[in-house]
Parts: sequence; structure tokens; C-alpha cells
Amino acid sequence: MRPNAVKQALREGKTVLGTSYGQLRDTEIARLLKAAGFDYVYLDGEHGGFGIETIQDICRTASLCGLTVFTRVADMQYSLVARALDCGSDGVIFPRVESPELLEQAVSWCKFPPVGIRGFGLTVMQSDYEPVTIPRMIAHRNENGMVILQIETVKALEAREELLSVKGLDVVMVGPVDLSISLGIPGEFEHPKFIEAIDKIRDTCVEKGIVPGIQCRGVALSKFCRDRGFRFLGTSNEWNLLLEKARETVTALR
Repeated sequence: MRPNAVKQALREGKTVLGTSYGQLRDTEIARLLKAAGFDYVYLDGEHGGFGIETIQDICRTASLCGLTVFTRVADMQYSLVARALDCGSDGVIFPRVESPELLEQAVSWCKFPPVGIRGFGLTVMQSDYEPVTIPRMIAHRNENGMVILQIETVKALEAREELLSVKGLDVVMVGPVDLSISLGIPGEFEHPKFIEAIDKIRDTCVEKGIVPGIQCRGVALSKFCRDRGFRFLGTSNEWNLLLEKARETVTALR
């Protein structure tokens, strides 16, 4: 069974690069992004248009080409989490987290007993057709699956000590646009209030032994956050990367 390369890299202190993927329903994009050098993608079930069938197809393609794939669920519901993981996601991203109690419950949905309460519905497709036992598959998934929460509001920022004390978290991924809106400075990513906020999140992550991460719209902010210690580094999305290169090409040839 395939280990989670992103989880391994983060444990080694490395920085991993990813992007969002949620509009263009073509599984070949997973192979393209892997060839470009991305370590991971996350399928955007919150703001994107993918249904569960598309998520399943992309997860299978990603597995075949060695690309780590996460799914951001639309809401913190067991059915959304379990189905995303059963489709082959290497982990789940929980958006707009504010309640430590709900987060603790949601983390339990991601792990099989005795660690959590996830129901078992895996098949040989999720074990790469290896003839493995159920106990071995459970142990592998519990060890390699990742739980990622997003901090996107002032309420979550203020509750970060309690949120990050929940056991089983691997990464905190800042949602910079929503956080800036909540701070009253929409889109002002150079504002001192925004920088102070993400620094507080980073410092609490380091204190708790959790990887600090962020999903940025462009390279400049990603570089800024990388230099401030964010190691789970998401940049842009599949359609914007295509648009940017298309515009660059047209501009060069006009």
C-alpha cells in the first residue's frame, strides 16, 4: 500500500507544495499537476463543483501517478468525511472550524477504531489490489491519513489554543481571504493585523507540534508565508494556473 509522501515529508521538516482543484472535471489534470512537481492537491468540495463520483475518479488517478490528494469537505458531517476517505482521499480538510468539541468529533470520523469511530467500507481498490488483511489496512489508513483544519475567522483565531489541543491534527491551513474579511481588512494581506494573525497561528502550531499551512491565491503571498515558516504551502488552483499561463503566452505573442 502506498504511504502518504506528504505526511512523511512534513515529519522530516520539509515544505510541501500544493494547489486547489475543484472546477475542471478532468482526471488528467491530476497527472499534469504531478508532472509539474506539486506534492499534493486538494479537491475543493466546499467551493468547487465536484460531486462524489468526480472525487472518486480523481483520487484513483492521483493514486496511480503518486500524487497525494486531500478533500476539503463542504461541511463537518460524517457522511461527507467517510465518503471522501472511502473514495481514496489521503486526508480531509475541515473548513471554517470554530468549535473544539465539533472538531474532536470530526477527527474521530477520520480514524478507524480503536483510534476513532470511522466505519469500515474499504475494498481492494484502496489497497492497490494487494491481498492485505483488514487489521493491516486499518493500521495503514490510521497511520497515513491526515486531518487538516482551516482557521478562517477571528473566532477561530481566538480559540486556536483550544482547537489545536484536539488530538489527531496534522496541519492547520489558514484561509487568508476569509480570515482577512473576518478581520475587517478584506484582501489586505500585507496589513499588520493580518500578519499578526497568521504569526499567532504559526506560533501556536509550532508550540503544539502541528504543521502550519496556508492556501494562497498567488506566488507572492506563498513566498511570504513560506519565509515565515508555513510548510504546508498551497498556491492558486487548476483553472487559474491555466489562465495565468494562457495570458502570459498571448501577451508574449501579441
